[in-house]
Amino acid sequence: MKKMKILVMPNMKEVGNKINEELQRKYNTKESFLLKYEINRFSNGEGKLVIKENLNDTTLYILSDVGNYEENYLLHDQIHYMSPDEHFMDIKRGIAATSGNASKINVIMPLLYESRQHKRKGNESLDCAIALQELQNMGVNKIITFDAHDPSICNAIPRLPFENYYPTKMITDKIKEEEIEDILVVSPDMGAMERGKIYAEILNCDVGVCYKRRDLSKVINGKNPIIEHLYLGPSVKGKDILIVDDMIASGSSMLEIAEKLKKEGANKIYFVATFSLFTEGINKFIDAYEKGLFTRLYSTNLSYIPNKLKETPWFYKVNCTECIAEVIK
Repeated sequence: MKKMKILVMPNMKEVGNKINEELQRKYNTKESFLLKYEINRFSNGEGKLVIKENLNDTTLYILSDVGNYEENYLLHDQIHYMSPDEHFMDIKRGIAATSGNASKINVIMPLLYESRQHKRKGNESLDCAIALQELQNMGVNKIITFDAHDPSICNAIPRLPFENYYPTKMITDKIKEEEIEDILVVSPDMGAMERGKIYAEILNCDVGVCYKRRDLSKVINGKNPIIEHLYLGPSVKGKDILIVDDMIASGSSMLEIAEKLKKEGANKIYFVATFSLFTEGINKFIDAYEKGLFTRLYSTNLSYIPNKLKETPWFYKVNCTECIAEVIK
């Protein structure tokens, strides 16, 4: 067995421990694959990562959840919650701390850093491409992610292996356990249509799409506000609806689409999101569920799940730790 270690960032410690257990089972060993290291921070927020093991001839996997907004440290003697920028900086610290000793360095970011800033319109930053090129220039051998917002971002690093996995099969297996008969998959926007088609093919059903008409004269929270959703596709009357997207930040679009489809005669409505970030808006989902607007939300543990979401009766977590372990193996 080749020498292999996983540098699990604190932002993914729980999942990382389960991946280690899965690998121990797969390789039939009691030896831990977790790398010993520590992250130290000064009171002004500057930090450093120190690796406590010899990495000569070792294949290293760095596992990080850049979307975990509960990770914190003391900054100027006050609790400071970490941003994706800081999580990404810690990944680079991990790479730098190897001092070139690891034979291969693979970065696993289930939630790809800056994935929503994957294309440029006018004079704005192209953050995702810049980040990927930074990792390439630091000597990373492979980048592994899940359900990238736009998989074509891999064109920014044409010479570096970029593996984009989908948890679709694991999610649809859970959906099939429900008593869902006449189902229709609906994509919340044109950009997510390819994802919707994949779900429709696996579930052997039709697919529709919503077109977001935006107010291009305004920018609110970094994007043009939506004026209305226009549904395009087969009739939703009497059908169970599966609204599929890659992530939920506030989820306002999903709720608006669900309300629109309910008015058009839809039966039960189910939400699917690979990443349920809920950086805002969770109370709106709680209210919507109580009003009977939707039945369930399926999501993965590939990124941080807020405790308030875990406690709701309508959230179903799809465990992807075995999938990551299999990718590593």
